[in-house]
Amino acid sequence: MKSWCLAAGLLLGPFAGIAQDNLVNSLKNNQSDASKESFKFTPVINVEVTSVKNQKSAGTCWSFSTNSFLESEMIRMGKKPVDLAELFTARNAYVEKGINYVRMHGALTLGDGGACHDVINMLAKYGALPQEAYSGNDYGSPGSSDRMNKLTEAILKKAVSGDFDPSWKERYIRTIDSCMGAVPEKFTYEGKEYTPKTFAKEVVGINPEDYVELSSFNTSPYYKKAVLMVPDNWSYDQVYNVQMDDITKTIDYALKNGFTVAWASDVSEKGFSWKNGVAYVPEKDFSSMSAAEKAAMFNGPKPEKEITVEMRQAAFDDYETTDDHGMQITGLAKDQNGREYYIVKNSWGASNDYQGYLYVTKNFVKYKTTAFLLHKKGIPSDIRKKLAI
Repeated sequence: MKSWCLAAGLLLGPFAGIAQDNLVNSLKNNQSDASKESFKFTPVINVEVTSVKNQKSAGTCWSFSTNSFLESEMIRMGKKPVDLAELFTARNAYVEKGINYVRMHGALTLGDGGACHDVINMLAKYGALPQEAYSGNDYGSPGSSDRMNKLTEAILKKAVSGDFDPSWKERYIRTIDSCMGAVPEKFTYEGKEYTPKTFAKEVVGINPEDYVELSSFNTSPYYKKAVLMVPDNWSYDQVYNVQMDDITKTIDYALKNGFTVAWASDVSEKGFSWKNGVAYVPEKDFSSMSAAEKAAMFNGPKPEKEITVEMRQAAFDDYETTDDHGMQITGLAKDQNGREYYIVKNSWGASNDYQGYLYVTKNFVKYKTTAFLLHKKGIPSDIRKKLAI
């Protein structure tokens, strides 16, 4: 996820943030001052979660959202949750991405972007750290990711230029660590010494093999694995391809059984308002709305389009749906008309009408989901049987 990746007042592109004023201007058509008073949300399911975090200006939403998901998994498993170091995960992913970039002769997307599965893969390979053991040198403060990306990109591009220098990897990792901080070989947590791997095993206690990622495309066989065709899938991971209606069926089942979901989605739509904390699919196209209709988009519940498989695929194929942002689905609510919304935890700080949360309709999730990750036991048994997991 990278293309928009909003972060506590910053709107991110692939390599850089834009000032908060630009964010306000870019979203001026999809917010309302009267929204919160016009919606009446009643929680139906609220799975226990940790506090809302702030990724600042870095495009690390994928790491914040999926580490938040892992923290909720610890709670579900009866463990004391740890404030996991999201930037430790990101640092490790950047190391691996650079290695893949050189292996692929430069045919790979660089920058801060990533995917839900990156967090699981990095947990399996590198372990985990608590926030107190790795701050990431405040990576995400204005300009920090720009500076690091400029330095590391120069090293990688030279490595694939034809003048191969076997020392590139050492210099590349050293540069990342100079920007984000060196990883401690050992550290003390609550009076006991750990390495990242022993901490992941003994304290976090999550088995990476228990987690699966799903999506839905009509270009690949259903209930089989397919490569997730988004630029930030730098590891070429595969996802389980399910029917469109299986997306919400699975999320509903997971929430009802105490599981949360790490969710990757497009957030560039006019029906997505961070300030108002609401996302839906307007029945009328934005370009066809009157000025009054545009101004009232978030003044209470509005009719939605019904989503078809063909609409979903077309939006993905023509770049209307892009792999923008990662969040965590943590619950279910209803509005005053009985329509169901997923409760979604974001990582842009507690800076909107719902203190860091959004209410997202099921139609929006069907339409704009690029992938989602969860514990395999959070999948309904009939779908698990079709997937053979």
